Amino acid sequence: MKLIYKPIGIVLGLFGALLGRRLFNFAWSKIDAEDPPKATTQEVSWQKLLTAAALQGMIFKTTRVVVDRYGARSWAYLTGTWPGEKRPDRK
Repeated sequence: MKLIYKPIGIVLGLFGALLGRRLFNFAWSKIDAEDPPKATTQEVSWQKLLTAAALQGMIFKTTRVVVDRYGARSWAYLTGTWPGEKRPDRK
C-alpha cells in the first residue's frame, strides 16, 4: 500500500508547493509593494533579502507539512493503513 501512496504523495507535494507559493506572494504583498528579491538582485539590502528568504522558507515548509499530514490522514482513513512511519527512528 505504501508503494501505491508514492504517486499520491508526489501530487500532494506539487499541490503544497503551489499553495505555498500563493501564500508567500500574498504575505509578501502585505510587507512590500515590490516583488520579493532574488539572491542575484544586485541592489537589495541584506535585511530585505533575508526577510524574504526566511518568510518563504517558513511558509513553504509549514504548508508542505500540513498538506502531507492531511494526505496521510486521508489515506489512512480510506485504506486503514498509514503511508509512512509509525514512530520516529531512534538513533
